[in-house]
Amino acid sequence: MKILVIGGTNFIGPAVVRQLYAMGHEVTVFHRGKTAADLPEGIQHILGDRSDLTQMKTEFERLSPQVVVDMFPYTEADAIALMNIFQGIAERVVAISSMDVYRAYAVFLQIESTPVEPVPLTENSALRQQLHLFREMAERPLNAPADYEKILVERVVMNYPDLTGTIVRLPMVYGTQDPLNRLFPYLKRMDEDRPAIVLPESIAQWRGSYGYVENVADAIALAATNERAKGRIYHVADAEVLTEAERLSRVGRVAGWQGKIVTVATESLPTDWNLPYNTAQHWLVDTTRIRQELGYSEVVTLEKALKTTIDWQRSHPPTEISPWTGKELLDYATEDRILKSI
Repeated sequence: MKILVIGGTNFIGPAVVRQLYAMGHEVTVFHRGKTAADLPEGIQHILGDRSDLTQMKTEFERLSPQVVVDMFPYTEADAIALMNIFQGIAERVVAISSMDVYRAYAVFLQIESTPVEPVPLTENSALRQQLHLFREMAERPLNAPADYEKILVERVVMNYPDLTGTIVRLPMVYGTQDPLNRLFPYLKRMDEDRPAIVLPESIAQWRGSYGYVENVADAIALAATNERAKGRIYHVADAEVLTEAERLSRVGRVAGWQGKIVTVATESLPTDWNLPYNTAQHWLVDTTRIRQELGYSEVVTLEKALKTTIDWQRSHPPTEISPWTGKELLDYATEDRILKSI
C-alpha cells in the first residue's frame, strides 16, 4: 500500500513511519526538512511546509497515495485544506486527534462546570461544548496555535464528501524524544536520591490515560492499513490505568529509586502546589474498540516502555522545564518542610 505521512519526523511520526515500513508498505514523508529523524533508508521524502500544502498538489497527484496519515492537523483550516487537496487523490485520510476533545477534559480544567463525566470514556462520550480551549492561555502546550481545535478537525475529516476519514484519539504520550519530557521532574528527584516525593492527595489518586510512543505508533499504523477502520474513531492508550501515585511508584522501581511516594492532604500544602484542576474528574478511556476491531495490543510492555523512556531521559535532560509537566515539583526546600511536618 502507498501511504503518505504528513509530519513524520518529530516525536510520534518517526515511530509510525518505521512501523508502516516494517509492515511492507511504500511510505513517503512530507516534512520541512528541519528535523533529523531516524527513518529507514527506503523511505521517500517530499519537502515542504504545512502552510503551503496546496502548492504541493501536483506532487501529491504524482505520488497518488492510497492513504494519507496526518500527524498534526491542529485547526479547522488545516483539516479543510487536507481534505480539499486529497479528494480525488487518496482513498482515505487518517487524522491524529486527542483525548482533549471530551467534556471530561474541560471539567478537569474547570472550564466547564457540568457534573463529572463517567469514566472510562468511550468514543461516544460527550465532547466539550467550549471550543478553542488554549486561545486565552499565555503558554499553550507545544506552542499550539491559538485556533487549535481537534473537535473541528474531526468534524471536517469525518463529514467530508467523497473522501473517507479515520480518527485516532491519543492519550498523554511518553517515550524517547518526548518534547514535554513528562517523566523528567520526577526522574530528576529520583536520580538526586530524594528520600520521598510529595504528591497532593488529589493528584495522587487521579487517573489518566497514557500511551507509550511505539505502542501508539503501532495503533496508528493499524488504523491506516485496515479497511475496517474506514469511517471509525479509535482510542489508543495503555491497557493498565494507574493512579498517579501508582504510576510514579512504578517509575521509581524501574529507575532503581529507593525512596517512596508520600501522599499529603491537599489543603495542607502551599497554595502554589494546589494545581488548578478538578481531580474528581478522571481522564481515562476505554480502548476496547481498537483492540476488538483492529486486533491492537501493546507491542512493548509497560516495564520495557518505562525503562526505555528513563534511559533516554537520563541521557537527554531538558534545558528548560515545561510548565505542563510539573515545574513546581522541583521545589525541594518546600518539600523538605512538608516532610518534616508529617
